[in-house]
Amino acid sequence: MIYILEDDDSIRKLVTYGLESQGFAAAGFGTPAAFWEALREEVPELLLLDIMLPEEDGIQVLKKLRARPDTAALPVIMLTARSAEYDRVEGLDAGADDYVTKPFGMMELLARVRALLRRSTAKGVEPPKEYRLRELLILPDRHEVFVDGQEIALTHKEYQLLLLLAENKGNVLTRELLLDRIWDLGGEPENRTLDVHIRKLRAKLGSAGSYIETVRSVGYRFRG
Repeated sequence: MIYILEDDDSIRKLVTYGLESQGFAAAGFGTPAAFWEALREEVPELLLLDIMLPEEDGIQVLKKLRARPDTAALPVIMLTARSAEYDRVEGLDAGADDYVTKPFGMMELLARVRALLRRSTAKGVEPPKEYRLRELLILPDRHEVFVDGQEIALTHKEYQLLLLLAENKGNVLTRELLLDRIWDLGGEPENRTLDVHIRKLRAKLGSAGSYIETVRSVGYRFRG
């Protein structure tokens, strides 16, 4: 099931029809209240989320979803008329997995939906119970990170980035790979989103931030 939270009736109906024509089960909602009500009954496989909404905006909705255990890892694609880099970074930093600006082509949107569902399915393999490196402890099944016994509050993207690096400890992950796996931006290797998130992640991890090593002109490596 794919949910569409979009207050524009024509866009919502178009997207719902496009998804259903490709064999997806889809349900559209014009207000956050209707969406939250449906969420009590069923958590979807993916959410298409507009930013400009009545009642509360899409960023607020996304932050609430990421704070709930049952929707913390829900794949989310933002649908919005906002195309400025700041708005894209704001959505991605709040935990969005992808970002599509209006007007958009239905074929591209469907391709992004399929790509995100494939990545989410691949991530569905049961992770190990923990990653531990001296003072750093990562608990994938609980979505928690500790340094010297103190829990570290990370955004959804920061956590995904740290976990991906830890899962590949010792291996260099290229900028393109990281952008593709975390933001689906593999075609934009100069995007500064990755560098900003690495800088914030290192700062939050304190002494453990040094485990994230920059490999000049290539990418990053988690060293132990």
